[in-house]
Amino acid sequence: MLDSTLAAQVQNLLDRFGAALEAGDAQAAAGMFVTDCYWRDLVSFTWNLRTMEGREQIADMLTAQLPAARPSGWRLDPDEIPTEDGGVVTAWITFETAVARGYGLIRIRDGLIWTLLTTMQELKGHEEPKGRRRPLGAQHGADKRRVTWKESREAEAAQLGYDHQPYTVIVGGGQGGIALAARLRQLGVPTIVLDSHDRPGDQWRKRYKSLCLHDPVWYDHLPYIKFPDNWPVFAPKDKVGDWLEMYTKVMELNYWTRSTCKRASFDEATGEWTVVVDRDGQEVVLKPRQLVLATGMSGKPNVPKFPGAERFKGEQQHSSHHPGPDAYAGKKVVIIGSNNSAHDIAAALWEHDADVTMVQRSSTHIVKSDTLMEIGLGALYSEEAVSNGVTTEKADLIFASLPYRIMHEFQIPLYDQMRQRDKEFYDGLERAGFKLDWGDDGSGLFMKYLRRGSGYYIDVGASQLIIDGEVKLAKGQVTEIVEDGVKLDNGEVLPADLIVYATGFGSMNGWAADLIGQEVADKVGKVWGLGSDTTKDPGPWEGEQRNMWKPTQQQALWFHGGNLHQSRHYSLYLALQLKARMEGIDTPIYRVQDVHHLS
Repeated sequence: MLDSTLAAQVQNLLDRFGAALEAGDAQAAAGMFVTDCYWRDLVSFTWNLRTMEGREQIADMLTAQLPAARPSGWRLDPDEIPTEDGGVVTAWITFETAVARGYGLIRIRDGLIWTLLTTMQELKGHEEPKGRRRPLGAQHGADKRRVTWKESREAEAAQLGYDHQPYTVIVGGGQGGIALAARLRQLGVPTIVLDSHDRPGDQWRKRYKSLCLHDPVWYDHLPYIKFPDNWPVFAPKDKVGDWLEMYTKVMELNYWTRSTCKRASFDEATGEWTVVVDRDGQEVVLKPRQLVLATGMSGKPNVPKFPGAERFKGEQQHSSHHPGPDAYAGKKVVIIGSNNSAHDIAAALWEHDADVTMVQRSSTHIVKSDTLMEIGLGALYSEEAVSNGVTTEKADLIFASLPYRIMHEFQIPLYDQMRQRDKEFYDGLERAGFKLDWGDDGSGLFMKYLRRGSGYYIDVGASQLIIDGEVKLAKGQVTEIVEDGVKLDNGEVLPADLIVYATGFGSMNGWAADLIGQEVADKVGKVWGLGSDTTKDPGPWEGEQRNMWKPTQQQALWFHGGNLHQSRHYSLYLALQLKARMEGIDTPIYRVQDVHHLS
């Protein structure tokens, strides 16, 4: 089939779809989808992040949202050619709503829509000052009242939070808070980022010394400024920290270091937050309209309370506070946990001649880094993908276009390939007694991450230490901490000078409990997970990440974060939601998520 014919067929379908929407005929529009269809909308129609599954849900959304959305202008992206593979036609599309311009990806099967992704890209009249709209910078001409850029920035930094209140306060200055603040800066939303560290990037610098990114560089760009072409594939933590510090400066962020949010409360009558901040020893009260917790899904350490811990004579640390291996040469170290941090810390301690035992309490999914790069990520995030025209932005949208309900079906064959490719490696781990899993349904790493944010290790070398017996493996549950070690449920006592709790992190609404109150934390409910009814992701099915990047049950409270990819991609949609509210644009939300789990 000729591309021109294919394009004409897709445009014909878009024309009919657009006509039904403009006529307000929700049933006719829903009837243009196959029965097992999915429409994922990122803000443009729903002012939410929602996936509609099946014609009935699509019709319900359209009935509720069409009067305000008033979509129009459904067109093929002129720079992209529709493709056909296995009877499925894929095409990039543009469209508009009453207040915004959008971009999307459509998949067509048997002449009907199978999957549709619609995303808001910009608000009309509030476009970012980029490209032909970029600021001039220089002030040509003579003016005795001239204010330089440096003077202007210094005045803004001195006044914001004191003489002028920010519209948004972001608690947490890691990659999530920084990416969102950069988006908001470009949209003209006055924003302050609060972070307790001495410098931007210290969130990375202060982690254990061997920490590197396990995701490749193409997956990890921040908005606006990409890593240079000679940036390493896997960046060391201190290099990442320096990049984040540079980024806050060149993106002109109002970033308050040594600033701790002590408490926050929301006034329903005024629609205003009161945020009490300790800024380097000085109490400052901020009055933003929007509060974003960007404290990270790996931000609140989960430290188990084992009997006897107070009697232990050695050191005890959560993995997030482990300083590195230097002081532990010749020491006996017990690491409780068997996921990413546990493996990284174990390998670094072994390199520094510590006697290391890893306690595996439950099964772990392991995938070799080079295999994951080639089979799992290569099509979207790699040098080859870039050469094939798949930019990071396009890759983000392709990944976002796969509905979570069926994403595992695309992942399972990839992980089957990985299992076969590295069979000898996995056989070695099992001979060593390591308990492996591939997720509840064999769908591997990404689904585990999306469902529970834990339970995996991307192998960069530590697994071989376990296979070779260089890092000892103990299995079972910890029943007690004794004076000189860790006691397991089989009666075994593991001698220890240091215990590292590589036991993960709690739900992000724990930060809401600390800062605002348990009542608000329970009102919002659990953060993260899809409701897949798999391990640590209890049902019912919700179809989007709980509470992330979208309205919550607490007015004007938002959660933002995730890995670098998610911080980059979803910061756009959260920034647009905040900008719209600042400008007084009507934002009728379709179905704020119900709360099924408190934490």
